[in-house]
This record gives sequence, structure tokens and C-alpha cells, in this order.
Amino acid sequence: MAQRLSDDFLRLVREKNDIESTIAPYVSLRRSGRNLVGLCPFHGEKTPSFTVYTDQQHYYCYGCGAGGDVITFTKNIQNLSFYDAVKVLAERAGLRMPENYADDGMDKLRRRCLAANREAARFFYECLKSEKGREGLQYLRSRGLDASIISHFGLGFAPNEWDSLKKHLNEKGFRNDELEQFNLVRKSQRGTYYDAFRNRVMFPIINLQGDVIAFGGRVMDDSKPKYLNSSDTVAFRKRQGLFALNFAKNSSEKTLILCEGYMDVISLHRFGFTNAVAGLGTALTEEQANLISRYAEEVYICYDADEAGQKAARRAIESLGKVNVKIKVIRLSGGKDPDEILNKNGVEYMRRLLSGAMNDTEFRLTGAKKGLDLSVNNDKVVYTNAAAEILASIPNPVQRDVYLSAVAEDAGVSRDALSAQVERIRRKKKTKEDHARFDRIVKETVGTTRTPIYPEGVSGGRKNAEERLLSCLLRNPDFCRQVSGEIGPQDFASPLNAKIYSVILEKSETSSPADVHTFSQMLADEEIGYVSYLDASDRVLANTVAECLDCIAKIKSDDSGAQEEDPGKWDNEEFLKQIERIRNEKK
Repeated sequence: MAQRLSDDFLRLVREKNDIESTIAPYVSLRRSGRNLVGLCPFHGEKTPSFTVYTDQQHYYCYGCGAGGDVITFTKNIQNLSFYDAVKVLAERAGLRMPENYADDGMDKLRRRCLAANREAARFFYECLKSEKGREGLQYLRSRGLDASIISHFGLGFAPNEWDSLKKHLNEKGFRNDELEQFNLVRKSQRGTYYDAFRNRVMFPIINLQGDVIAFGGRVMDDSKPKYLNSSDTVAFRKRQGLFALNFAKNSSEKTLILCEGYMDVISLHRFGFTNAVAGLGTALTEEQANLISRYAEEVYICYDADEAGQKAARRAIESLGKVNVKIKVIRLSGGKDPDEILNKNGVEYMRRLLSGAMNDTEFRLTGAKKGLDLSVNNDKVVYTNAAAEILASIPNPVQRDVYLSAVAEDAGVSRDALSAQVERIRRKKKTKEDHARFDRIVKETVGTTRTPIYPEGVSGGRKNAEERLLSCLLRNPDFCRQVSGEIGPQDFASPLNAKIYSVILEKSETSSPADVHTFSQMLADEEIGYVSYLDASDRVLANTVAECLDCIAKIKSDDSGAQEEDPGKWDNEEFLKQIERIRNEKK
């Protein structure tokens, strides 16, 4: 019978994959005492809150609550299943995966989806080369694509038939209900199934591991919708992916060219710009911006020259401004988009456009002035107000001063007056940011971003006691024998805390201490993050049996219906005062 991956094998995988070297390609880490800190790759931030505990080989982000070990990190950073993350790390370490692994339900479904997508991609590719795909092949050739680039991107064609893909995949052993779940077929009101993509040129979307995870389909005329994209599935999240990153990540450049459409990316690659990528039919998301920052230090936004494209560029700047990358915006000319420009004007012309790209400040200032006549007083006021907001957002004082002088001269206004307006805006922004920072610190302190759910009315003291007890037992598993008779899982207010405590006890009975790694196969990602928080080495604990017994006394004496003043904001000092009160009551 197939088994879950053994603890011994997982321990070996972790030992062979140091967490610092695994995280370093994605996060710029710096030493902070015994630990490492950096900007979290799982959410946008400008102040480092991502901590790597090298002694304990796990990480925790105090901003978003992400945490875990080397397997959890690989799983989330590469959007893999648990099994696939272990496989990546095992192959990296030269280890052979066990052959008797039993997929859980989600793993199995994801593998089934990837297998169906792979077979669909082959079907579309073969159709493109057949008589059924003649129109699609003519269209791609009219766009300048030859056989090599078609093969490189795995382009294909969905025939103008109701159920040709469905029948093909049925023959390969896939059920209709599965294919509907994978967004390859749809179900009519009459209960019949039909292909989701018909009479379209097909663009497979491939992840960093080379798996086909979704598709984009384009019509060959002016009918709508122009593009039809896969919806989210168990193997695909549109917000998290980028088209052609599987190729662009191998570029020697530490830059990415961000485009709007698949054809723009393919044309750029065809002409040698192999660091081009595109979003997946939506505005650039925070997740996509974070993904970009892992592979590039500088991003060139290469969106269409029309108003819709420029509006999308402004939104992209906003998303990319939250991550640690330099931003440039290409001023397209000689065509409406990169594909047309390259086909009409060639490589050198595009290189000149790249070298003449504006930074994000110049782009925003140019946009603020568009359509205004600065000889008209009202337009001058409109421009300077918009420019002041842009200048106030520049963190570098030298850069801000340079553009402040340029804007004042351009608008014909007093530099001092403009400077005063910018400083007023900056003070307002700082006040707002200070409030936001305070709210974030409060959230991190009281644990509102952590996973445990407590019944209504549970006091802050009891929550603190449960968490401190678990932290102490994770660090000192030998204490379990001395406290296990004093408290059981049923005494915990939080079901998650009860579950963690049960595992700690179970492991202590087999003389194999529980830690973050123990929970990697049994908890959800956000729950593993919570265990990382509990096991973080910078948590202040006495690390004594007496502390554990005091926490147990607090848990057992707590009246869950009682209300305490500001219970969520108990600090360690207040907690210790409550413990002292309980001690006195016991005498």
C-alpha cells in the first residue's frame, strides 16, 4: 500500500537543502544578529519583516504571517504541490523519490489537471499542422512566425468544432466532469459537454517547471472576445502567473520587458529580446509584481501606445512601486504595439526605444501634462497640483529636488511655492503612513494576522497562555512528560492549538521532537506559518517547566465568558502580572 512520505526521507531532504541557500535566489537577505532578514517575497513591503532562522531552518514573515521550512518555501514560491516541492528539492540534492508515495486528494487532482493540459496542448499543436488548422497556421505566418518559433512556444489551434478536444481527451481516459473542472470543456443547460476553446489560435501557458497550466486563445478576425483565457483551476491562478517567464527567467539580463499581449512577447523573443513576459489578461497584480521582483532588478513596461495601454502602464507602475525594482516605461512610436513596431522597423529601432525609456517619474509627469495648455492659468494649476502629488511620492531627496526644479520651470511657477506644496503633501502622507505602520504593528503584536480561531469571549490572557505553552514545548520537548498529565487537547480554546499540542505529545512519546518540519504534511500553509511564529527563536520565553505550569494554570482558571480590558493588547509584562495573581490564588 502506498504511504505518505516518511519523516526520515523529509528530514534528509531538508538536511540536503539549506534554507538560506534556497531562499537567497528570491530574497536579498542581510544578517540581523543570529538571523537573516529581507523583504517578504509573498507580499509587497518596503520595510523588511521576513525573518530566516538559520539555526532552526525555518522562516516567518511578521507582516503577512507566511512561514514554514524549506519545503513550504519551495512549494509557495514556485506554486507547487507538497509532493512536487519535495521532488524539486530531492532532485537538487541528488536524492531519489520514494516510489510508494500516496497523493492526497488535492495532489492527485492537480496532477490529473496537468496531464489533461499536456495532452490538450499536444492536440492543439497537431491540429495546427493538420488541414483543420490551415487557417490558424496561415494567421500565425501572416504575423511573421515560422515553424521554429511556433514549436518553441508550443502554439496550436482549436478546431472550429463543438467537441473534438473533448472526444480526444475522453479517448485518453479523462472524464467529462474532470475536463469541466479543468476548464477544457463546458456544460450546456441541456447537460451536454462542449469544448471551451473553438476556432482560435492557442497559446499554452507554461509554469517554471515546464508544465502546461492553462491556455489563452485568440480569434483570427475582429470578433469578440479577442482573447479567451483559462479560468482558475487547481493547477492555475491567473493572478500569480506570467506568460513566457519560463523562458525569460533564463535570460542573462537582470531585466524583464513587461508587455500586454502574447503576440508582443513572442515577437520580442523572435527578434532576440528573450526577457519579455506578459500578464494573463488582467491588470498587473501584486502577486505578479512580487514574481517579477524575484527575477529582475529593473522592469521595462512596454504597453500599447493607446490610452488603454497607458492607463494599464500607470496601474503597473503602482503595483511595481510596492516591490524592490527599478521601473522604466518605453515610449512606443512607429507602431501601435511592440509586435507591429518590430515587424515594421526591426531590432535596432526597438533597441533605441529601450535606451530612451523614461523612468516612472518622467512617465507620470508627462501623463499629468497631457492635454493641458500651460499658458492657461487653470491648466497650469491642474498640472502643478498633479505634479506635486507625484513629486511627494519620490523618496530620494536629490531626485525629488531635481524634478521639482524642472516642474517649476516647465509650469512657470515659483519653485518655493511648489516646494511648500510638495512638503505639505509629504507631511500628510507621513501621518497616514505612521497610522498604517502603527496599525500593522498592533496587528502583528496582538496576532490578528495569525491563524488560531478562538471562541467569542476568550480572554487575551488565555490566548497568550496557550501560545506561550506551545512555544515552550516546541523548544523544550523534554518538558512534555512533566506537564502532559496537567492538561489535555480538550482544554485548549483554539482547535488549532489543540491539534498542535496533540502532535507535540505524540512525538514526545516516540522521542522525536516536534518542530515546524513535523507539521509540513498535516497543516495548511497559513497554519504552518503560525507554527513558525510559535517556534521563532526571537520569542521571549523563560523556557522552564514552571513557565509551562503557570500557563496551564492560566488556561484552566480562565473564564471564557469574562471580558477583560483591551484583551488583545496584553504584553509580556501584563501577562506575567496575571500569572503572579494566579500563583497567589493557589497559595
